[in-house]
Amino acid sequence: MPSSTLSSNALNYRYKPPKDKHALYWEAKIQLRPLNEELIRIVIAMIDKRDDVRIARIELLKTGIDIYLSSRKFAAIIAKRLKLRYKTGKVLVTKQLFSRSRQTSKDIYRVTVLFRLN
Repeated sequence: MPSSTLSSNALNYRYKPPKDKHALYWEAKIQLRPLNEELIRIVIAMIDKRDDVRIARIELLKTGIDIYLSSRKFAAIIAKRLKLRYKTGKVLVTKQLFSRSRQTSKDIYRVTVLFRLN
């Protein structure tokens, strides 16, 4: 773990058991750059309010933090809310083809949402 001023309780969140997916299932990755404790608290509070979204894992990096979520749509909602709250922040959304559904033959994407404070 990188040494930072991030307190250990900033990463606390309420674990929600998976409904129909396995425990490490994720559709979206939210990247918060640079490491900012207030920003992390806001994002985790937004996620805790929703019962249908859960955090699969959290990675603490030198440059920031990555939060893996179970919902692509909610990751986009978080990005919009952060952009409204922090006017100088920049949002970059990218998607990567992950798989193809066997039943519907539709492409399944994983989304990466980068939020960078200036």
